[in-house]
Amino acid sequence: MELIFEKSVEGRKAVQLPELDVPFQKEILPQDAMRKDLELPEVSELDVVRHYTALSRMNFGVDNGFYPLGSCTMKYNPKINEDAARLSGFSMLHPYTPEEFSQGALQVIYELERYLEEITGMDAFTLQPAAGSHGELTGVMLIKKYFKSIGEKRSKVLIPDSAHGTNPASVALCGFECVEIKSNKEGEIDIDDLRLKLSGDVAAIMITNPNTLGLFETRILDIAEMMHNNGSLVYMDGANLNAIVGIARPGDFGIDVLHSNLHKTFSTPHGGGGPGAGPVGVKNHLKKFLPKPRVELEGGKYRLNYDLPDSIGRVRAFYGNFGILVRAYTYIRSNGWGGIRAIGENSVLNANYLKEKLKSHYHLPHDKICKHEFILTDKELSNGVTTGDVAKRLLDHGSYAPTIYFPLIVPGAIMIEPTETESKETLDWFAGLMINIKEEAETNPENVKNAPLTTQVSRLDGVLAARKPVLRYKK
Repeated sequence: MELIFEKSVEGRKAVQLPELDVPFQKEILPQDAMRKDLELPEVSELDVVRHYTALSRMNFGVDNGFYPLGSCTMKYNPKINEDAARLSGFSMLHPYTPEEFSQGALQVIYELERYLEEITGMDAFTLQPAAGSHGELTGVMLIKKYFKSIGEKRSKVLIPDSAHGTNPASVALCGFECVEIKSNKEGEIDIDDLRLKLSGDVAAIMITNPNTLGLFETRILDIAEMMHNNGSLVYMDGANLNAIVGIARPGDFGIDVLHSNLHKTFSTPHGGGGPGAGPVGVKNHLKKFLPKPRVELEGGKYRLNYDLPDSIGRVRAFYGNFGILVRAYTYIRSNGWGGIRAIGENSVLNANYLKEKLKSHYHLPHDKICKHEFILTDKELSNGVTTGDVAKRLLDHGSYAPTIYFPLIVPGAIMIEPTETESKETLDWFAGLMINIKEEAETNPENVKNAPLTTQVSRLDGVLAARKPVLRYKK
């Protein structure tokens, strides 16, 4: 395939601009602000269209293949969500439009907050955070503001070793010290280690439930009681909410602060760095600290309330990634309460079905009922074939790779999440691929070790790419 630069012909154009109808000013910008030597290809419109169409076919997404990326819930995004988000009243609405002309958008925000409150059991939500990690940061800011309001200065936050990797970063950004809590042999929080490290200067625990091993923390009520008796708060990373949505509500088992990923549990586009949305829910004792403005319903009209003196302030310009909010709103309304529960039930069913199909072929560190995802490892693979090799070989057969080498507490981890939107036939197909790769590791290991063999780009030197990236095209 020719590069777009190789198709370039001097003087060829893809567009014909109209003649300038205003006085030409040569020096309107200083010379040091002008770009020079862009070296852009000169091609026709047809070549431009073919170029980007070819690039799109080289990309992999949930619309054209199985995407079992553990801990990220890469599920199908119903296209009705896209239709709703593209309605001109939403997509063409300027963020500075006055409230009286933004009633529809404000209604979506207001009602989506109410839906999330009902689904999670929390008392209030903010939809401002633009991603899950941003929601974490917002949640920790709320915790810090809470302790400041009651005149306490606490310096530590407990984080289980099975938590998501962004949790420690959010804690450190807010000036807290991270204290790691160990997991027990069952893959859950070690209560004895928690008890040992729970002291008067602990502000909170950040707990991922279900955790990154795909397991529900069965002693969550005991953990919440221990924290509250210590005057500490319980933060829940809700990135894995897909497993319990419609079944269990975090607000009912002692959670004070929760973030949820709309771009995971509620189906909106995910991957490639965004867009995302990480709403944060709180119980009543933290409600007054939520970011402002808050959307309120007063006299039959929606308004933005900025008069919130205890608020932590804005955490994002305007009001979050509004297009993602519309998509999530559409998804919730389309499914209804019964459908929301079915999402949680089927995500758990699919994960356990796939786990049972694979556990006799790969090492399964925790052989018990999982939630939405489960962990295999490369411990029993032959001829030095590793988790990374398995992931690369899957690409040859039209499947995206699962999350690998995470969580860090499981050596050689292969984290698989099929989600509820995949059929039994797809799960059987993927299980067959995994079994075939295991057998190939025994009979023809070089194929697996050198994979991928059929993709546009063969195996890259990951270390070299990280240390010496090539960022410029060279003729």
